[in-house]
Amino acid sequence: MIKRRLRSMLCLLCLVCAPACAENSFSAEVPELRDPLPLDDLAQARQLAWDSYEQSVFDDGQIKSELDACALSLGDVTMRFTIDTIGDMPEGGYPLYIALHGGGSSDTPDKNDSQWNHMSEYYSEDLECGVYVCPRGVRDTWDTHFNPESYPLYDRLIRYMILTYYVNPNRVYLEGFSAGGDGVYGVSCRMPDRFAAVNMSSGHPNSIPVYNLYNLPIQLQAGEFDTAYNRHTVTAEYGILLDKLQDTYGNFQHRTLIHYDAGHNFGDSFRTPIPVMKDPAAWLNEGIRDHEDVDCFPPDYMDNFTRDPLPPSLIWDLTTRAPSRETEAFYYLSAPYSTDQGLIFASFDRAANTVTIDAQEVNGQFSILLNEKMVDFSSPVTFQVNHETSSMMLTPDRYILEQSTRDRGDPNFQFESMVTFSPQQK
Repeated sequence: MIKRRLRSMLCLLCLVCAPACAENSFSAEVPELRDPLPLDDLAQARQLAWDSYEQSVFDDGQIKSELDACALSLGDVTMRFTIDTIGDMPEGGYPLYIALHGGGSSDTPDKNDSQWNHMSEYYSEDLECGVYVCPRGVRDTWDTHFNPESYPLYDRLIRYMILTYYVNPNRVYLEGFSAGGDGVYGVSCRMPDRFAAVNMSSGHPNSIPVYNLYNLPIQLQAGEFDTAYNRHTVTAEYGILLDKLQDTYGNFQHRTLIHYDAGHNFGDSFRTPIPVMKDPAAWLNEGIRDHEDVDCFPPDYMDNFTRDPLPPSLIWDLTTRAPSRETEAFYYLSAPYSTDQGLIFASFDRAANTVTIDAQEVNGQFSILLNEKMVDFSSPVTFQVNHETSSMMLTPDRYILEQSTRDRGDPNFQFESMVTFSPQQK
């Protein structure tokens, strides 16, 4: 039975990993130029745009009141959180660890309150340096950490940590246990550009696609006897899925840990090595239980990675988004939430001044955001979109710079130009 399940899964993987066949033709459009920027003034313009954004946030006063209360509100929900600053700030700013508690569906808040209290220290006791933030799920539902309002609240929380706790925006990490593990899957696949790496422990993916993890390293952990909802086998299956995606596309950095002789709980909150299966696929397929002692402490895995906010290539699965977020951006791509189907494979080569986009079965408009780290604005930029080539001169625009600075409140996501692509009828 185990062999049959794995064979069926691998057949499915072959289909999942193959790009869609249909190609659209797209026309390119550059927004009307509002406030051109001199090429020799871009660094100063970026700093001025950031200073202006920062001042506007503090002038508004919301950031102070919400941080004082340790609570962020949106609509009828409130995300409470704890903050603990540990160690001396390293060069470049503190790493930020966002830890999601267990619990989930409950008729009263007691279970989630208890799990929140537990998680407020769970991963921090062995942490040597960082800002450790533990949000409380916004509702007492099974998806407590990824209700629609959760995503914009995570965005706001990260913005605040960058502005007030000297957090390095390229070292933001997400970890969670049980229902928090469910949350790691849901959040990381829908807003991966916010994180440098993530850790999922004892959670369930709920069939979420993982294309968007192309540039986001993930560690998966589960006990071999965590049979509820088949968490044990599904974790191994998702590890195999990521293996297949990595073989096909590269990237998809990951590590899968199936804990030997363990159920739902295991000791991932400290650095002492504990036994895990040497080969999760062999355990799943053949029942082979050869094991070795491994350091499973999530920060020790995640700290190996720093986010590249402008990765030379990326994959965007437009079916896996969080439409309630204020931003429509994904790294250096953007699309209205009405564009909700298809895959975009994008890359840039600054040396060749070329942008390449393969948009498969995309059902609407999308844009690419550009800055001088990606292209040379003094020369024509070549765009290859679904094998159709065009070149154009782009002029940096202060308006786009200011808009992109405010959009995500991240100094690494400042762009001075944009090109929009609209599908054409064949």
